[in-house]
Amino acid sequence: MKITELKYPHDFNKEDFPPSVLALGFFDGVHKGHQELINTAVEKARETGLNSAVMTFYPHPSVVLKKQEQHVAYITPMREKQQVLEELGVEQLFIVKFDEQLADLLPQEFVDHFLIQLNVRHVVAGFDYSYGRMGRGNMETLPFHSRGMFDQTVIDKVEDHGEKISSTRIRRELKQGNMEEVARLLARPFSTYGKVVQGDQRGRTIGFPTANIALNEDYLLPKVGVYAVRVKYKGKLYQGMANLGFKPTFNEEAEKPNLEVYIFDFSGNIYNEGIDVYWHAFIRDEKKFNGVDALVEQLKQDERNIRQFFVENMN
Repeated sequence: MKITELKYPHDFNKEDFPPSVLALGFFDGVHKGHQELINTAVEKARETGLNSAVMTFYPHPSVVLKKQEQHVAYITPMREKQQVLEELGVEQLFIVKFDEQLADLLPQEFVDHFLIQLNVRHVVAGFDYSYGRMGRGNMETLPFHSRGMFDQTVIDKVEDHGEKISSTRIRRELKQGNMEEVARLLARPFSTYGKVVQGDQRGRTIGFPTANIALNEDYLLPKVGVYAVRVKYKGKLYQGMANLGFKPTFNEEAEKPNLEVYIFDFSGNIYNEGIDVYWHAFIRDEKKFNGVDALVEQLKQDERNIRQFFVENMN
């Protein structure tokens, strides 16, 4: 997949890109609804012999537009988004810097600069997609703004259990720790990626050596607690338990929760190595224990519960 970063103004022309079918949206999560839209674009590209492309934006428009709720953390930060889009068969990804200049473009200026000038021949977008200053451009005005240079396909609302599948809905489920529901809406487990860094090494002294993970991007994380996870390291998957929290038993203070993972049936030095963590199920809330012995007993029970979870759910 070819990746092109853009901002306004850019100096690319039609000749710089093959004619494409373009899926247009922010696509945080690349959830089932997004996948229907992107798959439509990829299939349309195959049918017509055109290139399949996606245009996304960074940062989230809510930050630049100073909305009441600003999305500064993401279900799928850019690295994850790129991975999922490539797996869906997308050939070209445009990442557009969303800034005040872009937000101020008239709808026609946006279409001229970011669609027509990039050799887009067909646009696929959701029924509620808007563009241009104050969101005045929409899927009803797009045929007019296209100047006859491209066609369009509008994707209707994709629902699950009578409710629209949306990034907002997934954010709500994440904050409640409903990882199985999140996985169902994403059509894959929620995942994070980061590097293993030096921790306080307290875990190994109590029989639970953990990998402390420094996340590399601005993930929207689930609520604090203990989770059943799987870890991918050098292409191999391991079961494990993750603790996302503040270590109250040891009276540690931190501005944001720390992520550490005890990887089952694994030994080895993985400091400074990158690992993916796939979050499968919430096990319990984080709590303060009366001493290390009580903590160790709970960790042993957590491990038994998680191993049993994988026996029942991963076969």
